[in-house]
Amino acid sequence: MSNFVDEAQIHAKGGDGGAGSVSFRREAHVAKGGPDGGDGGRGGNVYLEASYNEVSLLQFKDHPHKRAENGGHGKGAKRHGKTGADTIVSVPIGTVVKDLSGKVLADLPNQNDRFLCAAGGRGGRGNASFLSNKLRAPGFSEQGEEGEECWLNLELKLLADVGIIGFPNSGKSTLISKISAAKPKIANYPFTTLEPNLGVVKLSNFSQSNKDLGEIVIADIPGLIEGASEGKGLGHRFLRHVERARILLVLLDLAEPTQSPAKQYDVLLNELSNYNPQLLERPRLIVGSKRDAHAEEEKIDIDVDIEISSFFGTNLNLLVKRLGEMVTSEKSMQQRVDLSIPVVHRPLGDGISITKDGHMFIVHGREAIRAVAVSDINDPDALVYIHQRLKRIGVDKMLRRAKCQQGDTVVIGDFQFTYEL
Repeated sequence: MSNFVDEAQIHAKGGDGGAGSVSFRREAHVAKGGPDGGDGGRGGNVYLEASYNEVSLLQFKDHPHKRAENGGHGKGAKRHGKTGADTIVSVPIGTVVKDLSGKVLADLPNQNDRFLCAAGGRGGRGNASFLSNKLRAPGFSEQGEEGEECWLNLELKLLADVGIIGFPNSGKSTLISKISAAKPKIANYPFTTLEPNLGVVKLSNFSQSNKDLGEIVIADIPGLIEGASEGKGLGHRFLRHVERARILLVLLDLAEPTQSPAKQYDVLLNELSNYNPQLLERPRLIVGSKRDAHAEEEKIDIDVDIEISSFFGTNLNLLVKRLGEMVTSEKSMQQRVDLSIPVVHRPLGDGISITKDGHMFIVHGREAIRAVAVSDINDPDALVYIHQRLKRIGVDKMLRRAKCQQGDTVVIGDFQFTYEL
């Protein structure tokens, strides 16, 4: 099995909140001890966090389920429950988070960027929290809220300074193996490379200078063919990794007998345009490969910036120098991002809504469900509290607008009520 996975799913479950406690003081020499039930603890959240330490989504293939810790229950003597521990799941930098419909929820392009994919449930309040001048001995508490639960799609788009694109078997893997420490599979047949390879190129290794000239990251994108933008030859999966490259290195096979360099170039640019027209605005370097296998008397039908032979090392120093200059120029033109302040993406809440099924009105929304989640719904004081809470958050008005009539059934969470005007 390949160690590189760029598509996966995650099932995230936030921790459930702890239940509030119903308790009254029972001590010697304390007359009429009041309520002292503690609150339940909040459930933990599940976060995705971008990290340089991850290079693939392989961990989710066999273990997609990630769950946070539940909150502790409240106890007497106003002892509150323990807050559940958060679960932080590391993902590669460049991970895109989508819902099952394909909508993008978050993009994590920087170190320590986070996405809250499943919030923990809030802890229920103990009966001590309901003490008031009107209610001196509340005999009920709130149940803990259930944590959010969802399936999400994860896609990885590699971050690289240079993306090498070209036809299958055009010499991309050989090139990256010669200028970096990457060791991709190399063979004399198309689609040898079925997954992207990243290589780090030390610029000083290809220069006469003894100075440290820095590094650039190069991505070997698996071979593209005509129709790649429509998914042919796994084109969609391959093209995705081109999107974040600062520079495009278009590698043309000078020894290809069936398609001329000009034809290769036209097909590659057409596929880039069909996939994402903005990719054509990216700076690109046109390089002719396999110079050693191309007869010098044969004319090349397109102007290339550099002709190279990866096998013999011809012009590789010049190529790396040009790439270093282009990457440096591109970086200086782009606005710098302060990576010391990571971004935390939090999805918006769904709010409260009502759907109708005959004479049954179903109320949706975590706030409404929380309002009816008490320990003893038959307690008269609890029923008063529920009605006041639902009225305060606007459920009464919404039911009237939905034409709810006397005697209709209202469903909120696990409870059913008969509507009365």
